[in-house]
Amino acid sequence: MNYILETERLRLREYALSDSPFILELLNTASWLEFIGDRNVRSETQAVDYLNNGPLNSYRSHGFGLWLVEKKTDGHAIGSCGLLKRENLDYPDIGYAFLPEHTGYGFAYEIASEVLTYGFDKLNLPKIHGICKSNNNRSINLLEKLGLHFESHYCLPDTTEKSVLYTLKNDEMDR
Repeated sequence: MNYILETERLRLREYALSDSPFILELLNTASWLEFIGDRNVRSETQAVDYLNNGPLNSYRSHGFGLWLVEKKTDGHAIGSCGLLKRENLDYPDIGYAFLPEHTGYGFAYEIASEVLTYGFDKLNLPKIHGICKSNNNRSINLLEKLGLHFESHYCLPDTTEKSVLYTLKNDEMDR
């Protein structure tokens, strides 16, 4: 298996179509539905479509995307983390989501900090954004802990819901 990166406890790899059961589970968790939004993925077939049109397409188009986070100890998929290129933003934004039973252990910070380093050092990105709903305090706290700073209020395309846009420049990151 080719891994994008590894930390002390976690590994990051590209999604495969065989990860559709995990995607079906992750995209229907309460926190995903509340803070990221309903992607109408209700079957493994729809999960395969999501993978093909989302992460797998992003790998081909941009060389990066959302990746699967797995525990090193048992290879169990616990979440997703990576970089997303949105048409309406000049720079990618970092995204992350974990199954509820794997939150509160520092996994998001551990893997997201390495994804930022990867984006700056391997992809030579000058800037990385972070976007979340303005009421997602847990995500805001993580973005700030990662070193991103508030830039502006922001509305994602096709929504009137307020989000917040955070930013980190390459030369601002502690390494």
